[in-house]
Amino acid sequence: MVQFLAADAAGNSTMSPAGTLVYWVVMIAIFGLLFYFMAIRPQKKQQKKQDELMASIAIGDSVLTTAGFYGVVIDVMDEVVIVEFGNNKNCRIPMQKRSVVEIEKPAEEEAKAK
Repeated sequence: MVQFLAADAAGNSTMSPAGTLVYWVVMIAIFGLLFYFMAIRPQKKQQKKQDELMASIAIGDSVLTTAGFYGVVIDVMDEVVIVEFGNNKNCRIPMQKRSVVEIEKPAEEEAKAK
């Protein structure tokens, strides 16, 4: 590339206009692939992991919310879960599923899975 710029500055370019076009197309393709592998692909992986997490929510699971509260899921709907917080059985709050950050399955299910 340095030779190309030096030759172009001197006015005696050794590359044809078609060669210059191919060079720029290849450079744009390389930067496009770099952008894909550094930005888009990791984001898709994270979204897939989040979708799997949302699909695995079940009644009785202990969850951590984005607000930092721990609770137990008592009902699951399409986009909403009802979570019970603390020992007070009257503290039930409906939340969006996407506000759940972590899920911990009950010990009974873990023992059955093994």
